[in-house]
Amino acid sequence: MVAQRGRRNGPAPEPERAADALTESVAENGTGQAGAGSGAAASGTARAIPEAAVARLAVYLRVLSAMAEQGATTVSSEELSAAAGVNSAKLRKDLSYIGSYGTRGVGYEVQVLIGQIERTLGLTRKHKVAVVGIGNLGHALANYGGFPGRGFPVEALFDIDPDLIGVPVGGVPVSHLDDIPRVCAERDISIGVIATPPTAAQSVCDRLVAGGVQCILNFAPVVLQVPEHVEVRKVDLAVELQILSFHVARRMAGEPESRTSDGEADGTKDVVVS
Repeated sequence: MVAQRGRRNGPAPEPERAADALTESVAENGTGQAGAGSGAAASGTARAIPEAAVARLAVYLRVLSAMAEQGATTVSSEELSAAAGVNSAKLRKDLSYIGSYGTRGVGYEVQVLIGQIERTLGLTRKHKVAVVGIGNLGHALANYGGFPGRGFPVEALFDIDPDLIGVPVGGVPVSHLDDIPRVCAERDISIGVIATPPTAAQSVCDRLVAGGVQCILNFAPVVLQVPEHVEVRKVDLAVELQILSFHVARRMAGEPESRTSDGEADGTKDVVVS
């Protein structure tokens, strides 16, 4: 998934992946960020973290949180990498960006590592979310219980359908699209999720930005025009399927996949975390 500032876009799907995308968007925008944990990052030196590593940090956080709920206190790099679906060498490199190296023979302390990743990703405070477009997807996102637990409480819902206005979805009443700037400003919404038809997406985006929203997760298949300070992530299931098709075709043909010098897929850019 690629971040969009200004006119840049990129992909990822469904509520759980959407939660990861919100985490990545907050990290890249810097909203609420309190530092990068320990080591060089904690000393105030800016660390350049590849975007792909930021995405994996969000996944590690999800896995670690589940382990903590099950009572785990320590985890080895092999255990964590297997649960996250990456190789252990890549995991250790990712965690080195935030100054976490673990202890030989012990591994990582789960709660300590959770705290380091949360600080790096800017999750030391909750980020209020607004969902715009309460169709099937909007309903699913509004009712998804995983958002509040990961620091993204859904605090506002918007639609244009008069039959939906005032009706609670997931405990939150639906407001009219025209009220987006006012409601977002009043409720301190920092993240907007656009789940509207493509023709309405830019207008909705403009309203969200006018309401002070700094990060947008866009499910509409359009490229949004936003100010430089606003972070946009585009979720496109068709693109995801096309990427999978590319990998399947390459494997069937026995061709190597394109990689950069550090092993990341082409298109990786750096995200500065200070």
